[in-house]
Amino acid sequence: MSIFILVVFMVLMMLGIPVAVSLGAASILAIKVFETSTIASAVKLMYSSMNSFTMVAVPLFFLAGVLMEKGGVAQKIFDFCEDIVGWISGGLGHVNILTSILFAGMSGSSVADVASIGALCANAMIRSGYPAPYAWGTTLASSMLATVIPPSILMVVAASVAQVSMGKALFAGIIPGIVLGVIMMVYNYVYCKRHQIGHKIPFNAKKLGKSFLSSLPALLVPVILLGGMYTGYFTSTEAAAICVLYTLIVSMFIYRKLKVKDLPEIFMQVAKNTGTVLFVAITAKPAGQLFTLDGFPEQVSRAITGVSSNPIIVMLLIFLLLTVIGMFMDATAAIYIFMPILLPTATSVGVNPLFFVVFMVIALAFGLITPPVGVCLYAAINVSGLSMEKITKGLVPWLILLFIGLLLFILFPQTITVPVNAIFPG
Repeated sequence: MSIFILVVFMVLMMLGIPVAVSLGAASILAIKVFETSTIASAVKLMYSSMNSFTMVAVPLFFLAGVLMEKGGVAQKIFDFCEDIVGWISGGLGHVNILTSILFAGMSGSSVADVASIGALCANAMIRSGYPAPYAWGTTLASSMLATVIPPSILMVVAASVAQVSMGKALFAGIIPGIVLGVIMMVYNYVYCKRHQIGHKIPFNAKKLGKSFLSSLPALLVPVILLGGMYTGYFTSTEAAAICVLYTLIVSMFIYRKLKVKDLPEIFMQVAKNTGTVLFVAITAKPAGQLFTLDGFPEQVSRAITGVSSNPIIVMLLIFLLLTVIGMFMDATAAIYIFMPILLPTATSVGVNPLFFVVFMVIALAFGLITPPVGVCLYAAINVSGLSMEKITKGLVPWLILLFIGLLLFILFPQTITVPVNAIFPG
């Protein structure tokens, strides 16, 4: 039955049917063919999956990200990052990466990163003499960080499906996000030094001070968001609501880039984005139950652990599987389908569930920037006007670096789990 669902799902997707519809249709067909449940019970399950206070955080983080994109936050962050690292060799490449790290702490969306601040950074690099494929490769690679660093929307979804603490999961994304960012900045420095590309911007402490003060209202977003969650003043969902309110005030009354007349269009955009994600979540719920009834997670677990019971080998195998899955499937759908299947496999060999959540989010983030279904990749193609071949060529070295980074996390999971346990003992 599980194989039937997956095959029907993949066939429908290849025919161009939307992910959520394909997944729901595959589940309904399985129910009719195998008669293991009823359509009425599937509908009740779909309703109950959305009757969740936790999942309210998803549209709220989406809304906060769009408000930042439209409200002038991107330019302020870019100016600040330029004054911090623009004087180093490969300056604007560093600015691109650091900007993504800071913007990731506000938007939670890789697509928002590429379309707004990413386009700003890439165009600045190209004007300064960086090859266009390199500039957009840097932009796409660094956009992945928005999927890892809180308030990552994908991390919220993954934590909810895995039933681990959302606060812990969001915090756990900080260290790997920063580590990946540092790895990228080191490569950028070496590459630009070797090829003598990109000019350095003279360091100016006075200008840095001014840009810091100007960008301070924007920089306070992650401070308020994470500080409130980790001190226990509000939950993750309440943090998302506070983030929306604060961003609205900053965009409308401090930067004055956002007008009341802009809000209806923003709300419509958020409704469409949220509907896409949550519709997948709704239709994935019956599929997950059918997988469980069929014993599919246990079969996958036995197949993987039959190769080796070493947690490093098991995680490497899961890593390869998720990389392939991410290339052909929407990341949200992949989490809802494969988290219940792969998490028991990982925990059976001693892998920390929280580490696995972060690991899976990072692994699936590769699919956002790789063909054939990478939404960030297509956003970059639309914004840049470059062909897929040129952008992909510039992206390859960055993908290799990110693969190496994820391998380091597999070998040293303590880099993720130890800081979380220190902040959240017990």
